[in-house]
Amino acid sequence: MGDHPIHKIQISGTTLASVLHRFFSSTGDIHGLLFGHVSFSTSISLSDDPTSNFSSVTAMNSASSSGADGPTLTATITDFLSIPSHFPLPLQHKHREEPSSVLLGWFSGRRKTPLRPSLKDSTTTISLSSSASHSFTPQNSPYPLSLPPSLFLLLSTPFQEQLIHTHEYKAFQYRISTDSFDPKSLDVINIGPSFRSHYGSFSPISPFPSMTCDLRGPNAMAEDEKAETLVGIKRGLKDQKELDLCAEGFEIGRLSKLMGSDSSNYTAELEHLYDKMLLKLDSLARSVETSSAKVLEQEKHNMKLRYKIAGLE
Repeated sequence: MGDHPIHKIQISGTTLASVLHRFFSSTGDIHGLLFGHVSFSTSISLSDDPTSNFSSVTAMNSASSSGADGPTLTATITDFLSIPSHFPLPLQHKHREEPSSVLLGWFSGRRKTPLRPSLKDSTTTISLSSSASHSFTPQNSPYPLSLPPSLFLLLSTPFQEQLIHTHEYKAFQYRISTDSFDPKSLDVINIGPSFRSHYGSFSPISPFPSMTCDLRGPNAMAEDEKAETLVGIKRGLKDQKELDLCAEGFEIGRLSKLMGSDSSNYTAELEHLYDKMLLKLDSLARSVETSSAKVLEQEKHNMKLRYKIAGLE
């Protein structure tokens, strides 16, 4: 197995928040496994943000001065598995939800402890890294390469209780060649201007729900009798619920009139459907406005409590 340095460790904001929530909601210390993937990266993403461009240029200059040419390794943590620390790590666990994910390493959450690996952490990491059964090949690797799960994420809490700063974390990579932990920066995805490109594919379009609306034939009375059966009633209720998500107060029976050869005679029905859709959007906007006002009021109340506890009032 190779002992190549990982230049960047990434983790999604939701995954990091889930790990921290699992740690702080537990009754004691926890540890677990980290899953994700490692890939080669040869390009540096540039942004229209001045600070981001300055950081990218600085990184390029430092890479050139250090002689670090060619592709670099980037590890991305996408999921985790946690258990109480008094249980052994389930090293035989396989990530079934995402087959492309591999075991990258493990993490440990301990309250009010320094952010440095302990002797027990070293023993566990060495045992994990030396196991050939957990080695993996990076994605888009330009040459045959096998890497061990060498990442270690340490979570802790401040020694003194604080109102805002409630957690601490630090990432490491264990190097077999030097038998030591190398501190690594942990980039949180979806935070900061350098991740604007992640939202480039967002499209604020709400598609109309797919419903089983049959075309009305010449014998409309027979079709109405068929719709009154138990199956037809259940299907109509289901379709009505889906339609209410887009146009509240518009009956599903009126929607069927807008399909077929006679739909041109129901222009008023179509305009009424649009009116109901706009009314639904207006209702959602007012609901968001009301909830935002309540959130702002709660934030002001929390700020007053913080000032009162800190003795600033």
